[in-house]
Amino acid sequence: MHTLEPQTALDNGFNLLAAGLMIAVALGFLVLFVAALVSVLRSRLSGGMKLVWVVFAFCAPFLGSLLWFVVGRKNAERSFA
Repeated sequence: MHTLEPQTALDNGFNLLAAGLMIAVALGFLVLFVAALVSVLRSRLSGGMKLVWVVFAFCAPFLGSLLWFVVGRKNAERSFA
């Protein structure tokens, strides 16, 4: 018959570390998403293009936000400079 063994302090430490990493990743994602939305809305793009980027960011939050900073923002600055 198997008995349940109590968790060791090492197991608890790994659980806390995993939870902390998950919280840090979630907060990083949230900061990236909000920063992308603020950046899109403050850009000099036309209203229609802003709407496209905002919708894309909401439909694919991580990818949309990342693509805005990699591609979109540079294109927006180049088209008005």
